[in-house]
Amino acid sequence: MIEGGDLGKRKAYILATVVYEYIATAEPVGSQALTQKYNLGISSATVRNEMAELEAGGYLIQPHTSAGRVPSDAGYRTYVDRLMEPEELSVDERRRIRDELDDAARELDEIIDHTTRLLGRLSNNLAFVTMPQQEAQRFKHIQLIWLSSHTGVAIVVTSLGVTAQSLFELGAEVQPDDLTRFSNALNTRLSDRLLREVSETEIAQAARESGVSDDLRAAVVQACASARSSEQPTIAAAGAQNLLDQPEFQDLRKLRSILRIVEEQKTLYQVVAHAMNAEAASVKIGHELGSDELADLSVVTVPYRFGSHASGMLSILGPRRMPYARLLALATGTAESLSERLSDVNQIPDA
Repeated sequence: MIEGGDLGKRKAYILATVVYEYIATAEPVGSQALTQKYNLGISSATVRNEMAELEAGGYLIQPHTSAGRVPSDAGYRTYVDRLMEPEELSVDERRRIRDELDDAARELDEIIDHTTRLLGRLSNNLAFVTMPQQEAQRFKHIQLIWLSSHTGVAIVVTSLGVTAQSLFELGAEVQPDDLTRFSNALNTRLSDRLLREVSETEIAQAARESGVSDDLRAAVVQACASARSSEQPTIAAAGAQNLLDQPEFQDLRKLRSILRIVEEQKTLYQVVAHAMNAEAASVKIGHELGSDELADLSVVTVPYRFGSHASGMLSILGPRRMPYARLLALATGTAESLSERLSDVNQIPDA
């Protein structure tokens, strides 16, 4: 049953029907078409009056004087929040998604890329997925490589596949065996610890056990700090070509703007930054995305889990005239399967 709130049930039902019809046809919706196609139980004139009041209230827009009406941002928002019927994926659809992700390689970045391409194909829109947030990564191992008696490279590898390299210069001489001994002590002490919990005190204790200099200890502290730097997550995107099939983007200028957004990871990240650390799905519509360049778009965003600590965001970007209930179901089902697929990433053995 539709709950119209301040709109009342009849206006709410008409608004929901207009949104549904416009999503399906991409054509402005008129009162006569609604009356003929749907069993509204009222006359075309009454529907026309109700639509005029919905337009006056900011829920509908009339693009041209003689045309029907289309939903506004407020109309879509009311539909998503209060009027649409939620959808769920079928058992077969869930199984197909799970099977596809099971076929993905075992490296984290390849699993994310595979998921992104799958979601782009299933949604027929642009899909993008952020890598798990870096504060959740675990220390996997460190390798200290000797270059000369006073220089070397520290390579820190984490459970999220991040590899941070730091060149260091030392005042005191160091031998290759010193670096091997210190690396072994660090790996024994720190393996599988959350990287953000690795302390300077623990690194100093490993340095004392290994008998290495303070400047080598400081170089490792700096390398670990570089590995856990809180830069914005890497984003994988796929399916931009799907937007070519949408009537809204037959204007090549609009399409070029969207493709430019996809290329600029910072802008793409800002589209979903509001949802980072969220526990539930969210939808942003049109001008809610904060840019005139994005005003014709909407984004559906769902979090996924990586173990008990990490989360990333799985998103679908497309026209405001998107089938919100269907895409929310797709994104949610894919996020659940991705979370399951990632559950054993930390247990993947080193090659």
